[in-house]
Amino acid sequence: MHKTYFVSGIDTGIGKTLATGLMLRHLVRRGVDAITVKLVQTGNVGRSEDIEEHRRIAGDISFPEDGEGLTAPQVFAYPSSPLLAAAREGRTVDLDRISDAVRLCEARREAVLVESAGGLLVPLARNVLSADFAAERGWPLILVTCGRLGAINHTLLSLEAAATRHIPIAGIVYNDFPETAAPLADDAKAAIMERLAAAGRPRAFAEIPVFNLAGPFPDVDFTEIFQ
Repeated sequence: MHKTYFVSGIDTGIGKTLATGLMLRHLVRRGVDAITVKLVQTGNVGRSEDIEEHRRIAGDISFPEDGEGLTAPQVFAYPSSPLLAAAREGRTVDLDRISDAVRLCEARREAVLVESAGGLLVPLARNVLSADFAAERGWPLILVTCGRLGAINHTLLSLEAAATRHIPIAGIVYNDFPETAAPLADDAKAAIMERLAAAGRPRAFAEIPVFNLAGPFPDVDFTEIFQ
């Protein structure tokens, strides 16, 4: 396993938080001392609803790092891109604070899952995209996608953006929410598997099934991603 993974998605609302929570659940249940961090949380005040959701999905667990502000080092009230949300408060996204928080989590835990804010090319600063931030730190990418119309294009564009920055691909998580017609879903999965094979990760694929979001939560097997 790598120490830190960057969990991003092909779009906002694609299921990154759900996938990150299920991956934390998977690791913890296998005895890995793992934790999740939200890169930047927007739309909240003084808390991160995404971190809370990770904890609920993983089994209502908590970490001292949550209380220390290390797992949500940047929180902004306005529900938008981090750059805009910070600007509306007369602030900027503190990239050093995020880096320091992740490093402290890395020092304490075996594995860290950093959930992005939106997709790979969401700006954190005027000259820094989320993908740039992850690339500088060598974090392998776990990309969350689905089978809806347009997903193949968005998935391949995301993988291309990662490749141009030399971001290694840890794997792809395919989210069955919302349910997609079989021909579309099968076509998307075939395109994804082809790209994973080209990246040297032919088996690094996990699928989140349809289930009741109120629980119980499924034990999705992410073993091949964390190799």
